[in-house]
Amino acid sequence: MAESSDRRIEDKEYDVDLTDCLLHHMDISVSESEKRTTPALNIRDCYTVYLVETRITDNSWEIIEHGLGQIWRRYSEFEQLRHYLCSTYPWAVIPPLPEKKHSFPVLGNSNDTFDPDFIDRRRAALETFLHRIASHPVISKDSMFLMFLQEEEGWRNSIKDIGYVQLAEDKFKCLSAGVRVKNIDPEFEQIRKYSRAVQGSLSNLLRIRSRAALRIYNIHKLSSGYGKVFSEWSAIEKEMGDSLQRIGHFFDSIASGSETFLEEEEHIIDQLKEYLHFASSLEDLCGKRDVLQLDLEQNRESLKSKRSEKEKILQGKSSLVSRLLGSIDSEETKNMRLSSVDQKIHEGQESIFQNEEVLKDFKFKAVADVESFQKRKVADLTETLEDYIKLQIKMARKGLQTWSNIKDCINSIPT
Repeated sequence: MAESSDRRIEDKEYDVDLTDCLLHHMDISVSESEKRTTPALNIRDCYTVYLVETRITDNSWEIIEHGLGQIWRRYSEFEQLRHYLCSTYPWAVIPPLPEKKHSFPVLGNSNDTFDPDFIDRRRAALETFLHRIASHPVISKDSMFLMFLQEEEGWRNSIKDIGYVQLAEDKFKCLSAGVRVKNIDPEFEQIRKYSRAVQGSLSNLLRIRSRAALRIYNIHKLSSGYGKVFSEWSAIEKEMGDSLQRIGHFFDSIASGSETFLEEEEHIIDQLKEYLHFASSLEDLCGKRDVLQLDLEQNRESLKSKRSEKEKILQGKSSLVSRLLGSIDSEETKNMRLSSVDQKIHEGQESIFQNEEVLKDFKFKAVADVESFQKRKVADLTETLEDYIKLQIKMARKGLQTWSNIKDCINSIPT
């Protein structure tokens, strides 16, 4: 795609300036989370809601109606929004939602969905999800998305929730089409292979990191045992007492700082998990292309069958029964059947033309969106890996400083 300052997508559905998006005109944040309870008979159903806050930064932008907004949304409503976007913009790489349960856990907290640290990380990830959508030049201007941000009841009454059953049916249809389709687009097949390779690489990275972080965490926590031993030892030593007690405090600081370090690391790891799920979005995109291609191929087969039927009518061999019994259609009946088949052939040709146009439009938009995603991915993952390395260096320096302090304490013991 050519790039220019007035780059646009123009067709019967969109006339969009690709240099502008909602995030240029509105501040969006998911600032708070709150645990709520809904009494239902004798069962208390607990759930978490998140406060979505918006503030207009450009009052001249006509698409936005409200200046300020504060709306509480459940996680399930974010799911509804994403399902709607996937259905409405099948050519787009729709950002993933944060995970429902903690994957690749370090401390075995995968089932506690109300853990405060997990909830806070999910809150931050939901904000990133909204920012991703709001930075898209097409999707950010969708009326349902704007309603999601600014109208609580209005959005709930208007959204067409495709539901988990329909979502499962769509996924099955994509999987089925991938097996049955004959004409594989090399470009989309390359995207599919890439998405699977990325999923494998990031899954292995996260798995190894989980094991490594757990071992480091356990080693640091064991330092509390050293701290206790040195503190008790200091009580029975006169000349060495003060130094031993300080050594015990330094070991305690190593142990106490391990959980804070782990929390900081988890925030960075969540960014890698986002791209693990982004890979699934890429594969879904390929599945949607397969569905369109299968529709085209089935229509072509149908047209081929209708043309064959026309040839048989013209040859007076319209059916096996007529050949066996020697029955011959009248000229009027034959013409009526030819007219009916011609009409079906014409309709088939129209359907194929529409299929081809839809597939061409899908590819044009999908390839452009994947290119944009790839550029963003490189920048994001580079920053994430740099942050992870900086955190490891920070922790290593802290550990080195602590051991240097312990060494100084030992050297200060009078001999």
